[in-house]
Amino acid sequence: VQLQASGGGLVQAGDSLRLSCAASIRHFSSSTLGWFRQAPGKERDFVAGMPGRRENIYYAESVKGRFTASRDNAKNTMYLQMNNLEPEDSAVYYCAVFRYSNNNYYTRQYVDYWGQGTLVTVSS
Repeated sequence: VQLQASGGGLVQAGDSLRLSCAASIRHFSSSTLGWFRQAPGKERDFVAGMPGRRENIYYAESVKGRFTASRDNAKNTMYLQMNNLEPEDSAVYYCAVFRYSNNNYYTRQYVDYWGQGTLVTVSS
């Protein structure tokens, strides 16, 4: 299993950025996918979770309304569109595959696979 995240970079506050994560996993279309982020000196925090079926995508409160997670099952790729970025969004962003589709399990402990991370830096 491989998850390859890309798209990070240095942007200014208010800018947008789109992260991608190409996944080589079986049954991609039915897998529950997600994004986490980790700022320096802080824990890795949940950002978004997407069940495989057409169910609601779940977001952390801090990004709700600004970030949009999506997936292209034909390309085995997930995305995180980040708009109106703030300096507090600066972190290494990780894509992930969750063990369960229920959003009660969208925590680090229930991630089966991690991507390698991509750095997002937002300047003020």
